[in-house]
Amino acid sequence: MADMNPLTLPTPPACTADVCLIPIGTPTASVSKEVAEVQRLLKASGLNYQMHSAGTTIEGSWDAVMKIIGQAHSMLHSNGVVRIQSDIRVGTRTDKKQSFADKTAKVEALLASDAKSSE
Repeated sequence: MADMNPLTLPTPPACTADVCLIPIGTPTASVSKEVAEVQRLLKASGLNYQMHSAGTTIEGSWDAVMKIIGQAHSMLHSNGVVRIQSDIRVGTRTDKKQSFADKTAKVEALLASDAKSSE
């Protein structure tokens, strides 16, 4: 690996990204219109995603996920938002495939077993 050219390294085949786009300078404090626009874009992308109260989790190839985040920025800019800050947390793993639904189901199963053991 030490001899590998870093400019030719491939991107990971899969990732899960938790993303929060923050439009700055909108006419009101509400950004629900912008959030809905991004959700429509994600639906059209075909990627697996789930909106939550503080952002959206997106699954797919690294390149596809990063591309849709960039496209969300471009779309909001074209709709008049002049500045956008994004918080992005991205996870990858090589030992197994695991969706965000798998991760939450695992924790929910542990919590369910807690409830059964306290009865």
